Parts: sequence; structure tokens; C-alpha cells
Amino acid sequence: MPRPVTALIVDDEAHVRVYLRVLLKKLGVETVWDAAEGYAALKLAAAHKPDVVLLDISLPQVGGLEVLARLKAAHPKMPVIVVSVVNKPETLVQAHDLGADAYVLKHYSTAKIFRMLSDAFDNIAEGFANGTVAANEQPAAPV
Repeated sequence: MPRPVTALIVDDEAHVRVYLRVLLKKLGVETVWDAAEGYAALKLAAAHKPDVVLLDISLPQVGGLEVLARLKAAHPKMPVIVVSVVNKPETLVQAHDLGADAYVLKHYSTAKIFRMLSDAFDNIAEGFANGTVAANEQPAAPV
């Protein structure tokens, strides 16, 4: 199976959603949904079952870690890549424990973010190729 072609971006900042959408298009993602808060993200994930979710930690109403927990409970194999400014080791560990597939810091250079997303996408595609997941349910890649 190829790399992800559908994605959900969850970030409360519109300019970040636009920035990530541009990177995803360069990575071959054809369809992108976005949400500015957690409840909308959960509804979109359930309705569309994206190949990958890019999730911010700092969200209004429902925090990103809670969204991550709910996403993984409803869709255990759906890949979730955290994209955040939060750089605390305990947050990284908590995200990993909740099932995050990768963790990318927003303050990295565009080239580094692109490379990290590309590597995560390669891991997702590898999981498909190994037959470890069913359609619309993707594999986990190490954080």
C-alpha cells in the first residue's frame, strides 16, 4: 500500500493548518480535512477515517492528549503524528503512551519537519505492505 493520501490536521491556529496542508500536498496527500478544536476533529476522524492525523497538543475545549486518547480508543491503528510546540519530556512520554506514532516540534526548520513527516509516512506505508492493518486502519510507527 502506498503512503497516506488522506489526512486530518488538528490545530487551533489557521496559519499552521495552511502550512501543514502545503507540506502534506508535497508528500502526496490528496485529500485534507482540518479542525480547529478537538470535538470537530473527533467527528471528522469518525466520518472520514483519514490515513493519518496531524495533531497539536494545545487545543481549546478538549486538549490534544485527550483527543489522542479518544482517537486511539475509537481507531486503535489510525496513525497520529503530534505536531506541537510543547517540548516537555513528560508530554512526549505521555503522547507515546497514548499511542502517538511520531512527535514533531513546530519550531524545527521546514526541511526537518518535512523529513520527519516523510519518514513517518514511510513507516505507515511499510505497515500496510506488511499486512499488519486492514483498510482504513493504519499501523503504528515508533515515536
